[in-house]
Amino acid sequence: MISVQRLSKKVNGRPVLDNVSFEMESGRIHGIIGPNGVGKSTLLQLLSGVMKPSSGEIGLDGVSMSNYPRKALARRLAVLQQGGLPPAGFTVRQVVEMGRFPYQNWFGDEREDHSALIDLALDSMGLSELSSRPLDQLSGGERQRVALAKVMVQEPEVILLDEPTTYLDIGYQVQLLDTVRQWQRDRGLTVVAVLHDLNLASLYCDQIIVLHQGGIASMGTPSDVLNASLIREVYQTEASIVAHPLTGTPQILLQPRKQESLQEAVSLMKVT
Repeated sequence: MISVQRLSKKVNGRPVLDNVSFEMESGRIHGIIGPNGVGKSTLLQLLSGVMKPSSGEIGLDGVSMSNYPRKALARRLAVLQQGGLPPAGFTVRQVVEMGRFPYQNWFGDEREDHSALIDLALDSMGLSELSSRPLDQLSGGERQRVALAKVMVQEPEVILLDEPTTYLDIGYQVQLLDTVRQWQRDRGLTVVAVLHDLNLASLYCDQIIVLHQGGIASMGTPSDVLNASLIREVYQTEASIVAHPLTGTPQILLQPRKQESLQEAVSLMKVT
C-alpha cells in the first residue's frame, strides 16, 4: 500500500501541493486527474522518489520511501515518464533489456536468462518486428510503447505512469491501457497513472484522485468522483455525464458554450 501523509511541495518557491494525504490500496489501478499545472506530474515524481517533498511523508508498505536503497526501490517500483523515451543510438530490444538493470551485477549480468520475458514484452506492445530498429528511427508513439515494454521487463510491484497515452492514437491508447490492466490483474500489481482523458480514467481506473488548487478536490471510484458539478468546479466547463453502454462507468460529454457566449468570447478576443 502507498501511504501519503501531509505531503507538501514547493517548486521555485511556489506551492504546488499543500498538506495532501491519501492512501492507495495495493492491487488496483489509481488515476490522478486535474487541470494543467495542478501538480499531477509533481505528485508522481514524489511518489517515485525522484523528487523530495518539502514536508510530509510517503510510505510503501509501511516503510518510508526515503529508506529504500535505489536498486531495492527499482525492484519494487517502475516509472514510465511523460513523453516516453528520447531518441538514442540503441535498438528497441537493447532499450527494453535495460529494464533488467535493477537485477544485474556490476558486470551487467544476471543469474538467469530472461530472453523469454523480453520477447513477451515486445510482443505485448506490438514491437517484435521493430526489435532491431534503432530507437531514433521510431515515432513518438512507438517510443512510448518501447518505454512501457522496458517497464514490463523490470517486473515491479508498483507502476507509475505519467500520461502514458501521450503521442498515441486512440487504437494504441486502448491497446496500451488494456495491456496495463491485464498485466495488473494477472500479477496483482498496483498502478498509478496520471491521465488527461477523463473518459479513459473512468474506463480503466478503480479509484480516481482529483487534484485542484494544491489539494484533493475529490477521491473515490469513477462513479463517485466524475459528476457535472466537479467538472464545472475543477475544469471550468459544462459537461453531461452518461453511463457507458458496456461498462456502466461514467463518460463525459462536453457541452459547447451557447452561441451568444461564443460570440461574446470572440468579440473579447478581437478587442484584446
